[in-house]
Amino acid sequence: MSVDAGNLKDRVGRYGVWSFELRSEDPDRAGERAEAVAELERLGFGAVWLGGNSSARNAVPLLRASERIVVGTSIQSIWEHDADATAASFAEVEADHPGRFVLGLGVSHGPMVKDYRRPYSAMVEYLAALDKAGMPADRRVLAALGDKMLRLSRDRAAGAIPYLGTPEHTAQAREILGEDALLAPEFKVVLDADPARARATARAYLARYLQLPNYVKNFLRLGFTDADVADGGSDRLIDAVFAWGDEDTIRRRITAFVEAGADHVALQVVEEGPADALPREGWRKLAALLG
Repeated sequence: MSVDAGNLKDRVGRYGVWSFELRSEDPDRAGERAEAVAELERLGFGAVWLGGNSSARNAVPLLRASERIVVGTSIQSIWEHDADATAASFAEVEADHPGRFVLGLGVSHGPMVKDYRRPYSAMVEYLAALDKAGMPADRRVLAALGDKMLRLSRDRAAGAIPYLGTPEHTAQAREILGEDALLAPEFKVVLDADPARARATARAYLARYLQLPNYVKNFLRLGFTDADVADGGSDRLIDAVFAWGDEDTIRRRITAFVEAGADHVALQVVEEGPADALPREGWRKLAALLG
């Protein structure tokens, strides 16, 4: 069985923005976040995906500050949010902003969750609870990397939002998902054409993810070696999971995900500087090079 994701595909469009910064709850910067999401809408991005353990609460201010752009969680951890409360929150947001909020769910990572256990079974149970509470399957997506979770994304949700993947992973995911499900991988972009500097920026950012077994296992499944995932990541790994270079190179790298089967690509601008800074100039440059 598959879930009809056609309407969701139309709403999110080809490209979106993935951001930790926009999920912030700092009240002093609420105005800046509102201005930023309104600008992203004007720039033509179809969706904003909120990084970290985000929820409907983080999405609401952005929905209020914009008119059309879709806002999704990427992801909400199933361990930290009760399913009934999640369904109720979705219903409230849906009533105020019909069709504009997408619930992205994930099982997070063992090192980050107390009493982490049987993540696949836990996700199955969580989706069943959402079904019972009346939350529509075509408005939720799963952070899926492995085959079992991808099949669950196809059968019990509108599709998958893989994080930290490659076009090769996208092609494999599309084969599992079939044509109907939404496939919206995240992809990191360093807007720098200097090889040493761009790779240093990327490597510093990637280091935290190489401490998480789910991502490392996925890299190894994709053909990378233990050497590739050691010491901050090899140049080979960095160049696979980040786009950097001139505009033509970055455009080509992004397009590779679409050619591999992605319906939508969630682009994360990675740059040096404060972790909570909104990379607004980077978003403008991305919008320009994507046309």
